Amino acid sequence: MNVSRFLRYTYTVGMLVFFLSSCGLKRHPYDNPITKETQQPDKVLFDKAINDIEHSRYEVARITLNTLINTYDTSEYLAKAKLAIADSWYREGGAHALAQAEAEYKDFILFYPQMEEAAEAQEKVCDIHYKQMEKPDRDSTEALRAAEECRQLLLQFPNSKFAPAAQQRLREIQEVQADAEFRVGTLYHNKGSFPAAANRFQGLADQYPLYSQADDALWEAADSYHRMGDQFEKQEIGDYTRIVKDYPLSEHVEEAKSRLQAMNQPVPGADPAALARMQAELENRKKAGIPGRVFGIFGQRPDVRMAAKSGAPNMQTFQPTIPVSVPKPAAEGAPGATGVTADVAAQVVNDTTALDKGTDARANPPGQNAAPAAGGTVAAAATDANAAQTPQPLPTNHTAKPPKQKKSKKKPQTQAAPDANPAPAAQPQ
Repeated sequence: MNVSRFLRYTYTVGMLVFFLSSCGLKRHPYDNPITKETQQPDKVLFDKAINDIEHSRYEVARITLNTLINTYDTSEYLAKAKLAIADSWYREGGAHALAQAEAEYKDFILFYPQMEEAAEAQEKVCDIHYKQMEKPDRDSTEALRAAEECRQLLLQFPNSKFAPAAQQRLREIQEVQADAEFRVGTLYHNKGSFPAAANRFQGLADQYPLYSQADDALWEAADSYHRMGDQFEKQEIGDYTRIVKDYPLSEHVEEAKSRLQAMNQPVPGADPAALARMQAELENRKKAGIPGRVFGIFGQRPDVRMAAKSGAPNMQTFQPTIPVSVPKPAAEGAPGATGVTADVAAQVVNDTTALDKGTDARANPPGQNAAPAAGGTVAAAATDANAAQTPQPLPTNHTAKPPKQKKSKKKPQTQAAPDANPAPAAQPQ
């Protein structure tokens, strides 16, 4: 009986502690407090708001901070108060609160770009989208936004203490983006769409060289070029050369060397810098354990443990490339140019009456005003004009089938049987 009573008592105390902590009695220290000891009214308001934030009373803290901003417009704590409002939304969490936090951080960077906390605000914006990033086979909106915000931090605050962490975040984000491109390229390759597969793999290897499977992407691109024909042998040789030189520890190195020797091409040596980088990556790479592999498919967050830990990430947004199988415009002057171009020119028309003054193309259909041919007549010309105006069927890749003839549903008429006693024919008078 005493043991059961003790267990009930322990369970009651535990539940009480849980509910008290969830009600805001547990303290979470604030990152940017003001340690100045003073009894100024604005400082008292700021300290009270920070205490509310630390105990998860976010709405009360924002009311207090807005009171400080509106009442003491010349206070030295205005910038800190505005940053604390953004931090309260960030700590509250949730889609709505994070959107409000991003807007507040952006306003803080706009009004106080020279403060040290501006870099921290930009780092929080990057972290907002990074935490909402989904797996490679899902929506990539948050990954694109996270990469953009991390690049903005590295460009605007390159000497900040948050720059190294943002650089690593950018490597992890690009690992997810590159994995998405790799999956699309694999799909094209398995379907036999080798020009599309080669374009995906080649663009991936060129723009994300730090991707953990960049050597696999080059190998698949070379295989796609090989299947496309001998006219793409140059691209195939280039991918084999990059595997041997830039990814010397890849599992495809030996076979790539054999392919180059079979094609009578020189085999390059391994780049020492690339060799050292791959060795460091393999030593520091963490693979998912058995629980992670089993339950990872049910999670929403992507697995970024295979992301690179060193090297400069790509500072440009991923740009889709044009497949090499597409004919090149004549302006490039390259061999094989066919003059095909997809450029569209446009200009602004300032004359508002140009449309009324111009000739309507529909007023003169083709062939309406055609002159009669030599030896022809006006009627023949008119007939040709009418034939030209006759709408022609649209082009199609399918052979038109003749219309099916409807079978007659009428019953065949039966001939009457001959009369056994026919009427006598009339005798002529």
